[in-house]
Amino acid sequence: MQMDGDESSNIEDRRDDGGGGFGGGGFGGGFGGPGIPMGGGGALFKGGFGLVAFVVIALVLGADPGALLGGLGGGESPSVQAPARPPAASSASRPAQRPAADPEMQFVARVLKSTETVWSDIFRDMGRVYREPKLVLFRDATRTDCGVGQAAMGPFYCPADQRVYLDLGFFDELAARFHVPGQFPQAYVIAHEIGHHVQNLLGISSKVQQMRESMSKRDGNALSVRTELQADCFAGVWANRADRQRDGKMIDDRDVDQAMAAATAIGDDKLQRQTQGRVVPDSFTHGSSAQRTRWFRIGLDSGDYRKCDTFRAQQL
Repeated sequence: MQMDGDESSNIEDRRDDGGGGFGGGGFGGGFGGPGIPMGGGGALFKGGFGLVAFVVIALVLGADPGALLGGLGGGESPSVQAPARPPAASSASRPAQRPAADPEMQFVARVLKSTETVWSDIFRDMGRVYREPKLVLFRDATRTDCGVGQAAMGPFYCPADQRVYLDLGFFDELAARFHVPGQFPQAYVIAHEIGHHVQNLLGISSKVQQMRESMSKRDGNALSVRTELQADCFAGVWANRADRQRDGKMIDDRDVDQAMAAATAIGDDKLQRQTQGRVVPDSFTHGSSAQRTRWFRIGLDSGDYRKCDTFRAQQL
């Protein structure tokens, strides 16, 4: 993967802040899936909503997301209860810090900048303004407006403070535990979380939460799967457009194969088979390996966010 170019200034480095002794947090999953320390694409927030985690609609060209939800209306992200203990300094008050000159941070900053460019263009075409999120690097644990985030969750997005949280140790796990080396799978992880930010900005996330409140656990899980698969598709849209902006020189077939391997490794069915020896589809919250690779590929092949309509798709 050739990821050069400008670096985003929306990086906040908390890796030297400590944060080990925070105790339990308000999240229930990260990038990989249920039942394992690192889950998939998002987090479960207090209030019972599995968001980022993992996000309702058919994104029709030029249409308002609220209208696409059957007139239910769009909206901003829901209020999320933070832990009772007050932080020493709220995440919202912490200034973003310029990335230091270390290779890992530079890579993350360049991927983030690329997502900013791609989604700003897409939002402009929609007649909207893209609000850039912050990406927080941390070790072990950190405070967020959604609760205490922990590295064991994997990367996650908090809609309450519009930040993506990442412990770079997850990339080591991706290579060592899931046998998925390479930079493009790492970029896919970041782009997936940015996909949840896009859902948040479009009002999709808040509508999903409202719908989940009146659903059974089984139906709520099914809605979470559609949410996560859309974020996978959005990650593919980013990869397509970012590669085109670089005249097809950013990724090659090997990079794509590695990304497919990453999507396969974090499918709910594969993770359940590894951790509990059996697969329970009704408990899926992120999608099977086949579903995750399919929707990432749809976004990657098309570069069209309107193709990422997991909520009206008859087949996932």
